[in-house]
Amino acid sequence: MPLQNPQNLTDLVESGQLDPLRALATPVVRHQNRSQSFRSAMMLSPHNIKHLTKIPELKSECLMLNLEDGVSKEQKPYALALCAIALAFFPKCDKKLIVRVNPLDEGGAEEILFLNPFMPDGIRVPKIRSVQDVKRILTLVDDGIEVHLSIETKEAWLALKEFAIDERIKAYYLGVLDLFADLGLSQSLLLPDNPSVHYMLSHFLFTSRSCGVKPVSFVYQDYKNSEGLRNWLELEKMMGFDAKGCIAPAQVELIHEVFGYSESEIGRCREIIKLFEERAAKGISGFADERYGFIDEPIYKGALVIVKQYGL
Repeated sequence: MPLQNPQNLTDLVESGQLDPLRALATPVVRHQNRSQSFRSAMMLSPHNIKHLTKIPELKSECLMLNLEDGVSKEQKPYALALCAIALAFFPKCDKKLIVRVNPLDEGGAEEILFLNPFMPDGIRVPKIRSVQDVKRILTLVDDGIEVHLSIETKEAWLALKEFAIDERIKAYYLGVLDLFADLGLSQSLLLPDNPSVHYMLSHFLFTSRSCGVKPVSFVYQDYKNSEGLRNWLELEKMMGFDAKGCIAPAQVELIHEVFGYSESEIGRCREIIKLFEERAAKGISGFADERYGFIDEPIYKGALVIVKQYGL
């Protein structure tokens, strides 16, 4: 298998042998990872072969094979071939493998068609601006592959609630830096205590969830500043977020820590579920419990969300 001989792949890339590299990409039937409980979505550069070989070791629950930002125009064809090789090499993976393609009219449409036979768990499309863009994406992406959308233009922001037109659309990613630039706003406003930022995050969260789509908060670029990341994560968790994009393994650990649940909280939810279902079988839909207070159907549903969301 190609990834077992990374030096051979490196030699082909460095010598500019694109056709032999593409010939190594042979589609296989992949077991699709359908989980929507991922907390971290870490960017991975597919043109960096060492990054691809480390996929089994990485802790992130969703890996974003990124063909867009950070990949030069000259490298993009090689990154695409390596992305396909990686997908074929991991026919079953405990992490979601999502490919972020380029904008549709900047090579993204062709990349989607090339990737379809390799069955990524999802394809993420940037710079969308209209429902027509979304409809076009749905015609390009094969059935069985999830569609994820980047929300990073002012047009996409205004049309957010209109994009969920197909059950294959599973996640929205907040591209905050591009969105601020498109709105003519300074990035200096991007502070955890800024009320405008609170509005942005709240609107994104509630609109996404109302549409049945998973909202993934923005990437915190200062990857060495763990205190800054923690401040954002604590705010986002308090607001209701459970997933965030990231660019470094250390960020993954912190995201999982803050967005996780303690054993005591998990135990509480399991016990509430058990107690409610026992009473419901007897026709009792609301009752007082000495440990957990009054338990009714809304409390029961809240416990179910946590248990289901984290596969516990």
